[in-house]
Amino acid sequence: MTVQLSTRPDLTRPGVGAVKVSTWHVGTPERQQAAVEAIARAWRRRDWPQAGLLSYSVLTSDDGTALLHYSQWTGEDAYQEFFRTFRSERNDEIDAAVPGIERLGLRTYERYRSGEPASDAIRTPGCVVIVEVDFDGADPVRQRDWVDAVFAALEGDPRPHPGGIAAHFHVSTDGTRVLNYAEWESAEAHQAALEAPGDGVGSHTEQWERVQHYPGLAGSRVTRYTPALSMSAGV
Repeated sequence: MTVQLSTRPDLTRPGVGAVKVSTWHVGTPERQQAAVEAIARAWRRRDWPQAGLLSYSVLTSDDGTALLHYSQWTGEDAYQEFFRTFRSERNDEIDAAVPGIERLGLRTYERYRSGEPASDAIRTPGCVVIVEVDFDGADPVRQRDWVDAVFAALEGDPRPHPGGIAAHFHVSTDGTRVLNYAEWESAEAHQAALEAPGDGVGSHTEQWERVQHYPGLAGSRVTRYTPALSMSAGV
């Protein structure tokens, strides 16, 4: 199978049993761009490694220091086979082109819920906002209940920001984190939503109050990225 390039992954595609998310720290915008180019070369000059890898996408942080990697797999076994058989040769080539990349860890998620405003227009995201929410212990039920609370708040928001395109909520398999892969029209649209009245994205409502003060929340991080490269198996 060859490598097929696209602009973004299909976040709701069927058959995804595991999602892997990791961050590479590269330090500067120049190294960031060089790393994206090295990744593209390392993957495009080889056949697609296996059917169990459904897609692999790379995003660049807006501060120029990092890359986010988002990959979809049929299941954990498929990832472990790739790790044993195909990962090293690709990473070795990338490291030779951009020495000193700091790999900051890898987490496994399942996509739980996705949503987007009702609209007939097809909008291409110019910005992806990654929201990572940590809890004070492992509790899969609590993860999902918090996500459900977010959706209730979104549905009851009297002033949703028009720049939001879609939100894709993932729960970590260790029960401790929720990740929202939020697609926006632009970084400026997301910034405008943050600066609107309220505590972050969302109006002053009881539903948002419950989300923001949910028992067990231990912290959160918000990072803006730009889609750079998305690959899947071609024919």
